[in-house]
Amino acid sequence: MLTQVHPKIPMRNKKITREFYINSLGFEEIGTVDFEGYLMIKRDQIELHFFLLETISPLENYGQIYIRTDDIEGLYEDFIRKQIEIHPNGKLQRKPWGQKEFSILDPDGNLLTFGQFSD
Repeated sequence: MLTQVHPKIPMRNKKITREFYINSLGFEEIGTVDFEGYLMIKRDQIELHFFLLETISPLENYGQIYIRTDDIEGLYEDFIRKQIEIHPNGKLQRKPWGQKEFSILDPDGNLLTFGQFSD
């Protein structure tokens, strides 16, 4: 039986990635050992893992994660208030498939899409 999934996505600089996810997005670092080139973070029930790939170009990175939430409007407003840049093509909107979604890019070009089932 499958119980959890923890996506692994690339990062170019552990310090920059850590600061973005912790200080801007509200995640916390997890784990008892600080491995060089690897980062694990968590917020609520979401856990993300990062591996060092210094040569990745943010413009050529296809890393993507879809994160479900139960308060899409509140999360969107929180990100706007914190001046987190919303992807130009990812403003909050209801999609034809019945989700409310918005997207951001992290410092390495990983696309984070947040979504909620809508009525």
